[in-house]
Amino acid sequence: MKTLLETLESCLHEAIAKLGLELPDGFPVKVVPAADVRHGDYQANTAMALAKRLKMNPRDLAAQLVEAMDVALLAENEIAGPGFINFRIKKEAWSTKVASLIGDSRLGVPVVENPQNIVVDFSAPNVAKPMHVGHIRSTIIGDSLSRISRFLGHNVTTDNHIGDWGTQFGMVIYGWKNQLDEAALSADPLQELLRIYRSVNALCKEDESIKDACRDELVKLQQGDEENFAIWEKCVEVSKVGLNKIYDRLDVSFDHWLGESYYNDALAPLVEQMQGEGLARESDGALCVFSGETLPPKQDPFKEKRDGEWRDFPMIVRKKDGGFNYATTDIATVDYRLQEWNAQKIWYVVDARQSLHFQQLFDVAKRRGSQAELEHISFGTILGKDGKPLKTRDGDLPQLADVLDDAIKSARSVLEEKSSGLSEAEKETLAKVVGIGSVKFTELSHHRASDYIFDLEKMVALQGDTAPYLQYSFVRVRSIFRKLEEEVALDGEGISIQEDGEVHLARTLAKFGEVLPTVLDGLKPNVLSSYLLDLAKAFHSFFEACPVLKSEGDVRKTRLVLCELTGRVLEKGLGLLGIQVPERM
Repeated sequence: MKTLLETLESCLHEAIAKLGLELPDGFPVKVVPAADVRHGDYQANTAMALAKRLKMNPRDLAAQLVEAMDVALLAENEIAGPGFINFRIKKEAWSTKVASLIGDSRLGVPVVENPQNIVVDFSAPNVAKPMHVGHIRSTIIGDSLSRISRFLGHNVTTDNHIGDWGTQFGMVIYGWKNQLDEAALSADPLQELLRIYRSVNALCKEDESIKDACRDELVKLQQGDEENFAIWEKCVEVSKVGLNKIYDRLDVSFDHWLGESYYNDALAPLVEQMQGEGLARESDGALCVFSGETLPPKQDPFKEKRDGEWRDFPMIVRKKDGGFNYATTDIATVDYRLQEWNAQKIWYVVDARQSLHFQQLFDVAKRRGSQAELEHISFGTILGKDGKPLKTRDGDLPQLADVLDDAIKSARSVLEEKSSGLSEAEKETLAKVVGIGSVKFTELSHHRASDYIFDLEKMVALQGDTAPYLQYSFVRVRSIFRKLEEEVALDGEGISIQEDGEVHLARTLAKFGEVLPTVLDGLKPNVLSSYLLDLAKAFHSFFEACPVLKSEGDVRKTRLVLCELTGRVLEKGLGLLGIQVPERM
């Protein structure tokens, strides 16, 4: 199904052809939603941009284009300012659009013409440690982008590239052998692993011999020592159990959990190949990748300015002691994703502090012949009410389980005041839906590059730009249908959009298919969040101005169809953000 926006762009193309005008290669003919609906529903600045190329008067060209356009769905066109074309859609066209949407399982969202194989790398916590508040952004942003991309028709593979191999395991294994509390491990394995890691880490700072002992344990693990490997396997196993408890609460899942350890056997051959190709060379005993010398120093991730001079800043792929690091593993991971999953795009949902690493990684991948589009989907920081990075009173990052518990508790407090007539069991279930939804929506309503303040009181409020407001909007829609005394056929027959409130709601519903694909332009879930808030506001305005159950005939059916579509789009849109909707609140 074509969106109205696509229809208008096609008509504009046809008008340009009818006038015999030649478009320069790559010239955009764009129609966008009007910034102010008082002036129309859509607008285009094509005449202004094209007139400049053709050395014509933009208003004259706009008038010619309007004259040449043959669009049955338009009530009128208006030329504004220096050459803007404003389009106003007929009420009959809104009626036809709503009639088509009620029979469309995709709610007007087109399937992409050229689906891509997209790998989304997100969440990626370290094992042997509980997830903390810093994992919120990667997990929630990555999950929403995966859901949206799949719905649009792309082939998506999600991978939780967990940190299950590295220097911390020397300390964990030493702590396992010397400090482990078996009862505590059974009760809460992640907390016990975190305790022994912290304890040994503190001892390492005080006693060099313990630091050496931890290093020895790590070497034994890397060399395949049976005892240490068995401890490592147990750590990974119990960690996955603990991590999955969080993912289950968040309703997040992955196609694969291919952690760092998965690529161990590929690292030595990879480095040898890179050395043989001349891509990596020795420097101070380590094997490194240096600049390809194709970029200006300011743009080159393998250069840094020191003492007023640009100097080499290489990527180490094999350390002096012969060991490998996460850079080496990441290169091997790219190879695997290209070869095994035929990835055309690989998205890394990782915080902005890793920007330089990914610039180097992407440069290396390109120099090794990768044609895939690699993108770092970076994000900012979660702040406390004091405007500083969110921390506990002890100065630690809050654990994610505690954050979710607090959100559910805050939601329950609000529901106790507002939700009468619900049983205790219903309130408990609802608190989870609202609390978890509030955390997710707060994350996804902000531009991912921005920092935001974590304020539970605002997050769970029923008023404002919050998940509870949207969830309540859905509940309000469903309550209308619970009050119906007879069944109404929700089809496209007899739909007649007349009142301003009906027009505005129909206009907003029609935009779902236009807005959703644009989320992937810049990979910004907040675009969908903003749309859903606009839809909820349009519905509440419609509901106040246009009685539904008290109306009759085709008017009543039309309004019920508008309500049903609102509920469907809210449920689908929130679902694509990973947020559930309740039937009652």
